[in-house]
Amino acid sequence: MANALAVTDATFATEIEAHDGLAMVDFWATWCAPCRMIAPIVEQLAVDHADKVKVAKLDVDSNQMTAMKFNVRSIPTILFFKDGKLVDQVVGAVPRPALEAKIAQHAG
Repeated sequence: MANALAVTDATFATEIEAHDGLAMVDFWATWCAPCRMIAPIVEQLAVDHADKVKVAKLDVDSNQMTAMKFNVRSIPTILFFKDGKLVDQVVGAVPRPALEAKIAQHAG
């Protein structure tokens, strides 16, 4: 997890909800195979779109309060926040173009 920012229950409000602009948060767990499948995509998006979107990852096992707050019931779930407000979500391991489209839709 070199490129995406690791966030926790303690840092979520500061890092994501107080962020001006677009933020993308990957809700994941170490035991989740689909999460491991999309992890490299999330990492690459953090590099390719560093100027447009803040990319973060939240381990749902260690940070259940945040997962419950946003009603994350299955993982991977990727939530998109614009100026701190939840604007979109993607559930499941989706191909990179699907995430690229969401970034393009909300980053403008």
